[in-house]
Amino acid sequence: MPHDGEHQESARVSLDPTGERYDLVIRGERVLTSSGIRPREVGVRGGVIVAMQPLGNNLDGEEIIELAEDETLIPGLVDTHVHVNEPGRTEWEGFASATRAAAAGGVTTIVDMPLNSIPPTVNVEALEIKRNAARGQTHVDVGFWGGAIPGNTADLRPLHDAGVFGFKSFLLHSGVDEFPPLDPDELEKDMRELATFDSVMIVHAEDSRAIDRAPQPDGDDYSKFLASRPRGAENLAIAEVIERARWTDARAHILHLSSSDALAMLRTAKHDGLKITVETCPHYLTLVSEEIPLGATAFKCCPPIREAGNRELLWQGLEDGTIDFIVSDHSPSTLDLKDLENGDFGVAWGGVASLQLGLSLIWTEARRRGLSLEQVVAWMSERPAQFAGLTGKGRIAPGYDADFSVFAADDAYVVDVTKLHHKNPITPYQGRALAGVVRRTWLHGEVIDFENPRGRLLRRGMANA
Repeated sequence: MPHDGEHQESARVSLDPTGERYDLVIRGERVLTSSGIRPREVGVRGGVIVAMQPLGNNLDGEEIIELAEDETLIPGLVDTHVHVNEPGRTEWEGFASATRAAAAGGVTTIVDMPLNSIPPTVNVEALEIKRNAARGQTHVDVGFWGGAIPGNTADLRPLHDAGVFGFKSFLLHSGVDEFPPLDPDELEKDMRELATFDSVMIVHAEDSRAIDRAPQPDGDDYSKFLASRPRGAENLAIAEVIERARWTDARAHILHLSSSDALAMLRTAKHDGLKITVETCPHYLTLVSEEIPLGATAFKCCPPIREAGNRELLWQGLEDGTIDFIVSDHSPSTLDLKDLENGDFGVAWGGVASLQLGLSLIWTEARRRGLSLEQVVAWMSERPAQFAGLTGKGRIAPGYDADFSVFAADDAYVVDVTKLHHKNPITPYQGRALAGVVRRTWLHGEVIDFENPRGRLLRRGMANA
């Protein structure tokens, strides 16, 4: 399969002349297949799944893995919303640390956001700078989003042709000056351009006018910060995106949905046949504003974590299909930017670090609600892979990449921020008891050892990523 030209594929085991010997065979009572969790044997050659047989058929392999009774083999997760921040703000995160954290959490593919790095990924030259920074550092496969900012409409098609997966835009200040927002008419102009080559506009949907008129956040009381980012700001912006998608027939995607108010209009837009997709994130599904302590700026993100009732409605939106999938929006920063000394929500950087924890977070909450592991993995692997056009990712099936993790669903642990691979030791989940442990992760049929980076740099349209 194609991969980045400067990343050398690791040596493969030579095949038996009969063709019936595999590089890797994984056997277990619990393998998550396209028909559910089944007793299966999975045969891998050249980094791709080439055989799936009932358990007991004794496929032969150079390496044979027998799963324990409490382990389930699941496809590697796909996280299409990660801020790696390298180059330019590598002290916030970086490709090495981010992809180690991803692998430890069972994530085998990430798509990196175009901002918080310097330069932002708003033209082909900047994309190449970012790819060069990533090359040789990645422990999982990494793709890239492009950015849509005022004045770069002419750069969108070249970025698409260079392999970005789509284009990120903001409808209000992004938090960094080098990635300015589009106004609604600029958004429409760029969506019309993207429609000509069937790319997708992914939108941070909060209305700047509504936020300008909201109370200003200050101090250590989270309720003041919540009031400064009202649901109405999100609802207005999402309505704007829906109508511009209706007028342009472009594909549009709502990032990190936090306002349950917007579900009704999103449901209607989908019913009307608009090309609208929606994601939400673990922090909106597991945390509630009523429980955020004074000064706990690790919880600050934009849009914000809202009330318990809002969280329940987001889960309903997932279950009825209005929300398509779950991704992290991993947006880390240095400790000083979180203003830990003062705990001022008005000053602190807004972003939640959770890349390594997503599967356990969602499984803990989903199991309590009577939802299956199959459903969780669909939300966190198959559906984001389909959204991004990653045709070789998201399922354990013949022809798909041999990206797996071994998940012990009944095991448990307490989050210790000092043991996470994230570069900066801060997360709102510190001390939280979680169900489900990722015990091992494979990328292209090779176990990830956290020392030898074997990840590939992905381009949109690769036959198998």
